[in-house]
Amino acid sequence: MRLSNLADYAVITMSQAARHCGDGRVSAAELASETGLPVPTVQRLVSKLTAAGLLRSVRGARGGLQLARPAAAITVADIVEAVEGPIALTACIDHGDCDFEVGCTMKPHWPIINDALRGALADISLAQLRDPPPSPKTTTIEEKAA
Repeated sequence: MRLSNLADYAVITMSQAARHCGDGRVSAAELASETGLPVPTVQRLVSKLTAAGLLRSVRGARGGLQLARPAAAITVADIVEAVEGPIALTACIDHGDCDFEVGCTMKPHWPIINDALRGALADISLAQLRDPPPSPKTTTIEEKAA
């Protein structure tokens, strides 16, 4: 499975927006500049993310964008679903278009698989993505010998 570029860019955009928590608001143009993404792409993402209730847009001289809820309460699953719709590895679950549906033994198992995938993405909060990942622990020669 591979996320679309738009879903990937949405995670990048939201991670950057989360870095502005407490600093007031940020514009779509600023997010584009900071992430290196094209302004029209960020504007399209902002529209989708705002419609999904993940970003809030405030108008006026002191306006801009801000997270609609705390970064710890927004997950990667929320962001991906805002752009892609429900997380599903196969189209047959949502759309029922399958040439092999009559004899399919997998159809009852796909919801379990999809729920596991969504659960894994839901376990990663935007707060975790906002900060650089912790450095991997280096092991000394003495620790390896022990």
